[in-house]
Amino acid sequence: MIKIPYLTALNTYFSYGLLFVFGHFRDFFRKILGCFHSSNLQGYAPICLGPEDFYIRRLYLRIQDCFGRPISSAPDVWFDVVQRFSNDNNKTLRRTSKVTRCLNLGSYNYLGFAAADEYCTPRVIETLKRFSPSTCSPRVDGGTTTLHNELEEIVANFVGKPAAIVFGMGHATNCTTLPVLIGKGGLIVSDSLNHNSIINGARGSGATIRVFQHNTPSHLEEVLRQHIAEGQLRTHRPWKKIFVLVEGIYSMEGELCKLPEIVSVCKKYKAYIYLDEAHSIGAVGKTGRGVCELLGVDTADVDVMMGTFTKSFGSCGGYIAGSKELIQYLKYTCPAHLYATSISPPAAQQIISSIKVILGEDGSSRGAQKLARIRENSNFFRSELQKMGFDVIGDNDSPVIAIMLYNPGKIPAFSRECLKQNVAVVMTAFPATPLLLARARICISSCHAMEDLLKALEVINQVGDLIGIKYSPAGSDKQHQEQDAMKLE
Repeated sequence: MIKIPYLTALNTYFSYGLLFVFGHFRDFFRKILGCFHSSNLQGYAPICLGPEDFYIRRLYLRIQDCFGRPISSAPDVWFDVVQRFSNDNNKTLRRTSKVTRCLNLGSYNYLGFAAADEYCTPRVIETLKRFSPSTCSPRVDGGTTTLHNELEEIVANFVGKPAAIVFGMGHATNCTTLPVLIGKGGLIVSDSLNHNSIINGARGSGATIRVFQHNTPSHLEEVLRQHIAEGQLRTHRPWKKIFVLVEGIYSMEGELCKLPEIVSVCKKYKAYIYLDEAHSIGAVGKTGRGVCELLGVDTADVDVMMGTFTKSFGSCGGYIAGSKELIQYLKYTCPAHLYATSISPPAAQQIISSIKVILGEDGSSRGAQKLARIRENSNFFRSELQKMGFDVIGDNDSPVIAIMLYNPGKIPAFSRECLKQNVAVVMTAFPATPLLLARARICISSCHAMEDLLKALEVINQVGDLIGIKYSPAGSDKQHQEQDAMKLE
């Protein structure tokens, strides 16, 4: 649980309060003036209503230059960010022909495979010539190539499961798989901070959904015990099926799942475990096999293993790994397999080649070096930020590092000041996070050299002092020491 400093929370509430009061005040006068003008809706209802429209106009549009910045190069350690400008107070943004070379702290390029690779890139180019960019067909029609079958075998062996199925989109993997695994009469118990794709998949299933406190096995046990005892709503019949949904690394917090304890609870209450390893597969563990390897959990104890290829493997798509019966069932029923275009052949070849590099099957030790380096880089960067006094959340070994900003005014300030010094960062705020918990999310890569990390730390340290986001006592102590030293001089 994130502990917000009292004064910071009060200041954040006050900032949002001012925003809402003055925003609604202006909207009131806009409605009065609008009475004298004819509506251009011509009888149609507004597409955006109420809070959504207010949020877009009064919050998002004012800082939208901090989001969706276009790039014009590969998402490597350094990339080219296209400069934009606005003539209407950020309502619309226009691109220019100028680019800024920036240090990339936002892409999920954990192992550096998103850029040109000496082993992967030539094979991807050859596959593009042989198979074309797309199959133009779902898997069950003409969309299954020899690469897809090879990829499924390699993924199953890599994660330690008997079989696997791959899809063309990671988000759709959760959204389309969960509704065919569980339905009406089933119970889903989901971590409170699970990703949007898991939430949408659970909602689409028709099952009863209950939430347990983030990464708290004891509360998970309470929820399971209570609802197993009560049974289904109204009828009180036993649940047809129970699924517990968790993530390996939580993408907004950078925290590792307490998987051993959760497995123990699920075994006790005969609940299935659905593990989303989007940010952990390929990035953690001695050989990159994810949180099961890192935390010493037998993959046989995890019923459904899900992951994506968009992070550590430098490609696109997702997978489900499990028993042969489970995978066969998904091939008969999952909409993403039956109706969506299959994963692009060059993208499939990129995944195959990157896994071979990770496992050392390319004839080199680059994979092991990448895994060691991302762990060292992540732990070094996190510890240095904490020493500077930033409020940093997340666990060691996680490549996702969140710097807490809290106040909405800090979001554009941090993003724009970093960009001025050629450092590109990703900002995350409501509704992706709770209202008070806005943050900058840093993603570390194995390709970041020490000079890159030191450059980033220097810039973030300067910006942190400038906009006042060093909430930790460590930062205050350091500032006092520097002030004392200046007095002595």
